[in-house]
Amino acid sequence: MNAAVDLSNGRFREARQADWERLESLIGRIERGRAASLSDEDLFELPVLYRATLSSLSVARETSLDADLVSYLESLATRAYFILYGVQPPLSRRIRYFFAIAWPQAVRSIGRETLVAVGMLLIGVIAAYLMVSRDPAWFYAIVSDDMAGGRGPQASTQELRAVLYQSGDALGVFATFLFTHNSQMALLCFALGFAFGVPTILLLLYNGCILGAFLAVYVPKGLGLEMAAWLSIHGTTEMFAIAIAGAAGLHIGMAVAFPGRGSRAEAAVEAGRVAAIAMLGVVVMLAVAGVLEGVGRQVVRADAVRAVIGGIALLGWLFYFYIMPVREADIHG
Repeated sequence: MNAAVDLSNGRFREARQADWERLESLIGRIERGRAASLSDEDLFELPVLYRATLSSLSVARETSLDADLVSYLESLATRAYFILYGVQPPLSRRIRYFFAIAWPQAVRSIGRETLVAVGMLLIGVIAAYLMVSRDPAWFYAIVSDDMAGGRGPQASTQELRAVLYQSGDALGVFATFLFTHNSQMALLCFALGFAFGVPTILLLLYNGCILGAFLAVYVPKGLGLEMAAWLSIHGTTEMFAIAIAGAAGLHIGMAVAFPGRGSRAEAAVEAGRVAAIAMLGVVVMLAVAGVLEGVGRQVVRADAVRAVIGGIALLGWLFYFYIMPVREADIHG
C-alpha cells in the first residue's frame, strides 16, 4: 500500500513539479527586490502558474497525498497570492504609470496600424468629396437625415454659416450629435476588430466619407476653411482618437488572422492587452475632445483661434505619443 502511495506521489510530482519550481523562481526574484528583471512573458506567466499550483494543491488534498507536499504547495500558493494580490501600488502611482508609460507605449506599439487607420479615413474623405462634388445626391446616401440636420447641398451659404458661428440650440444639437457619433464609431472600430479587422476598415472608411461629404457641401459655398477651423478645435482630437481605436481593433484583427507560432486565442489575448490600454486612453481623448468642443462652441468665434487650438491639440498628441521620452523613473518618487 505504501509503495502505491509513493508511486502516486512520484508521478504527481513528476508531472507538475516544473511548474512549481518555475513559480517559486519568479516569486523569489520578486521577493528579493528584482521585479524589474521580469519580462512581460514572466508577468503573464505568474497568474497561470499560480492557478496551476492551486489546482495541484486541491488534488493533493483530495487524494491525501504526502503531507509535506501539501504543506509545500500551501506555502507556495500563499506566497504567490500575496505577490499577485496582496500588495497593490497606490492609485496615484498606477495613474502616473498609465499616463507616463503604459498608454504612450501601447500607442507606439500599434503605430503601423495607426497609419493604416489614418489612411482609411483619408481615403474615405477624398472618395466622398469627389462623389458628392460630381453628384450631390451622393450626400444623402452617405449622411443620415439626423446628422445632416438640414445642412446639405440645397442649404444656402447663410444657413451653413449659421451652423459654424451661431450659439443657438441648432449648433449645440449638431455638435453633440457629431461627438456622440464619433464616440460610438471609436468604440465600434475597436470592438469589431476581432473579425480580422474587416469591419474596422469599413467603419473607418465610412467615417471618412461623412467628413468628405460635408466638406463637399461647405467648400463650394466658400466656407471650406471656416468649417475646417470649426472642426479642428475638437476634431483633431476626436479623429485621432478614432484612428487609434481603429488601430487597436486592427491590431487584434491581425493577431487573429496571423497568430504566428502560437494559437489564435493566445495571439488575440496578447494583442488585446495592448489594444485595451490604447482604448482606455481613447476614452480619455474623447473626454478631452468633449471639453474642447464645449469651449469652442461656447467661447471661441475666430477661425484663426479655432485652428490654432486644434493645431496645438494635434501637435500635443503627436509629441506625447511619439516623441516624449518614456522612462521608468518618470513614475517613481
